[in-house]
Amino acid sequence: MTQVTAMFVMFILYGVLPAAGLYLGYRGIKKVTAPKMLEYKAMPQLGYIPEKSLPTEVKTLLDKINQKGEKLRVIYGDTNNDGKIDDTDTVTETYIMIQNLMDKHIPQAVADYRRLHDLDGQRADTTKIKHSGVTGKEALLEVLNTVDRQFDDLLDASYHQDGQKLLVTNRYLQQRFDAPTTSNNTNRAPNIVINEQALSDKSESKI
Repeated sequence: MTQVTAMFVMFILYGVLPAAGLYLGYRGIKKVTAPKMLEYKAMPQLGYIPEKSLPTEVKTLLDKINQKGEKLRVIYGDTNNDGKIDDTDTVTETYIMIQNLMDKHIPQAVADYRRLHDLDGQRADTTKIKHSGVTGKEALLEVLNTVDRQFDDLLDASYHQDGQKLLVTNRYLQQRFDAPTTSNNTNRAPNIVINEQALSDKSESKI
């Protein structure tokens, strides 16, 4: 081993590897100690908020709204039923409303509450807002409950609409397939009578 090679190996062993170990260790500790952030697929705008900064009731409602919002986006966004939402789908007012609620109104309401909470956390949860009977926390919960009820109504409407389609399809199929069966049975009956009469005539002729 030449002197240059030895120096290079020493540089790797005592320079690069320790530095890399320190960097990876720092990143690992930072990742472990970092606060857990909210993660909502239907509302990615809330991803910057630490979970600990919101009350449990608020997070529970956000979880419910996120799940319902994902379903509603597909129901009202995927109008051609190809499994994805793209330019080939028809944009409806209901879909735009759902998107606005998840992209704008809910994140804005959460941000407003967090500003109140950052000013004074205890006050946001206990002090009534002037000219109202609710605290900052209760005001946020009312907003989220309103959205949650609206999403329930949209899911119910979709269920009954699709259910009616199934009933109409069933009635059509019954009319389509039951009617010919009745007609065929009616046509077959005379043939049976004729055949029986013919057999009777043949028997008499033999006698």
